[in-house]
Amino acid sequence: MSAARPRRVLLLCGGLSGEHDVSLASAASVLAAAEGRLELVPRVIDRGGRLLSEAASRRALSAGDSRDADDEDAAPDLLRGLASADLAGVDAVFPLLHGPNGEDGTVQGLLTVAGVPFVGSGVLGSAAAMDKATMKRIFAADGLPQVAWGEVAQHAWARDPAAARARLAHLPWPRFVKPANLGSSVGIGRADDEAGQDAALREAFRHDRRAVVEAGVVGGRELEVAVLGNDEPQAAPPGEIRVTGEAFYDYEHKYTEGGADLVVPAQVPAATAETLRSLALRAFELVDAAGLARVDFFLTAAGEVLINEINTIPGFTRLSMYPRLWASAGVAYPDLIERLVELAVERHRDEARF
Repeated sequence: MSAARPRRVLLLCGGLSGEHDVSLASAASVLAAAEGRLELVPRVIDRGGRLLSEAASRRALSAGDSRDADDEDAAPDLLRGLASADLAGVDAVFPLLHGPNGEDGTVQGLLTVAGVPFVGSGVLGSAAAMDKATMKRIFAADGLPQVAWGEVAQHAWARDPAAARARLAHLPWPRFVKPANLGSSVGIGRADDEAGQDAALREAFRHDRRAVVEAGVVGGRELEVAVLGNDEPQAAPPGEIRVTGEAFYDYEHKYTEGGADLVVPAQVPAATAETLRSLALRAFELVDAAGLARVDFFLTAAGEVLINEINTIPGFTRLSMYPRLWASAGVAYPDLIERLVELAVERHRDEARF
């Protein structure tokens, strides 16, 4: 980086979603890797919505838990907290907030109005990618290949479960049930029959008022592609997730070392790898993403590539697939963090023209 001083970056993490712990883990990893290269100012949003002071935030990240943060200087809410955080004195904000109220365009809108550069997609890209049903409709409109899926609203399920089940009858078993607006495999369940589906829907509705139900890809492989950039993004070679037995890539497998084998790069034919990268870049463009995204795919036993979803703030620990994919492409973790900050500054400067 050519700047005379390190970029001052507010590292915003925690939040009110079910992915609070994941966010803390991502932020702690970034803090350990890039502090010294960037002037990082961590600020944790605790589970009650308070914005902790920098000192309390560092304690929470060190402990991996914000519940016992003793902080007399905590702001009662994010708005007042950010106002006192001297946003005018930072070069960018890195919103490492996974899930609702962070990854879905809400915080991005706040930072846009405040006129502060921030890492990642803007309001449109964040919101479109966060809502799985909306995302799937955008992909379908452009003809991207996907698994068969359906949507169930909590109110419709409560009113007439039989009618909701009938709308899903076209889906083969097994099926996967997901909250429409959550990530990190929180609230996801596999269903092999209607009883299992009912139980999975009840769990999904604990996290969201809408659920997406997808056809499982039996005998398929799970592949992921990391995208980096703004108007001219690049895609790293794909990686593969291998989970033994009948398990799927759930929260525990994602964030426990040894929970799954991440094969980087994936052992696939060159043509398949190129298809994956091309589709990842197209998905990035379709939702108007920026900065970073991880695009997830299935590769069927017959060799068909199916897009699953795009994540605009993917898990960012050293265990996470996104940094590992770029490391395999020659971009080290600390360099990747700095590059994302520079992309945020560049995009903010470009958008100031309008």
